[in-house]
Amino acid sequence: MKPGSLKIVAFGAALVVALSIAGVALAQGMHRHGGPMADFGFGLGGPMLGYYSDVLDLTQAQQDQMKAILEKEKPTIQPLMKQLMQAHKDLSSLEDAGTFDEAKVRALAAANTQTLTELIVQKARIHSELAQVLTADQKTKLAALKAKHEARWKSHVPAEPPAD
Repeated sequence: MKPGSLKIVAFGAALVVALSIAGVALAQGMHRHGGPMADFGFGLGGPMLGYYSDVLDLTQAQQDQMKAILEKEKPTIQPLMKQLMQAHKDLSSLEDAGTFDEAKVRALAAANTQTLTELIVQKARIHSELAQVLTADQKTKLAALKAKHEARWKSHVPAEPPAD
């Protein structure tokens, strides 16, 4: 497998895992973290907003603006997260059925792809809206945080696949 293909597969797998975890969090209600959809599973709002508030030195006005953006997006994100959660349950049911039905798995995967695509688009739009609230200095700090996170992520993904 080519290194570029490995990165795409790794990214796709990580995205599916992250969004599946988000779906499970939605199913559990996230009651400990500010109620359902407090952070949409994207590291926003709830406890993460507090983290970013501290690290980026957000003002109260900025925090309020961000909370308003997240609140405004709940009606768009919630149904998508519910669809993702249902797809996860449906896939688990298919896996537990004891017989493999490729057609059903493929149909579920295709439907899930559409939901994941819409979630990715919505996430990017929300992040863009949230970034507009930040000052230039805060955007620089955020870029440094993202670079640190990416470096940590890359340390877990081999640059070259092992030789056969």
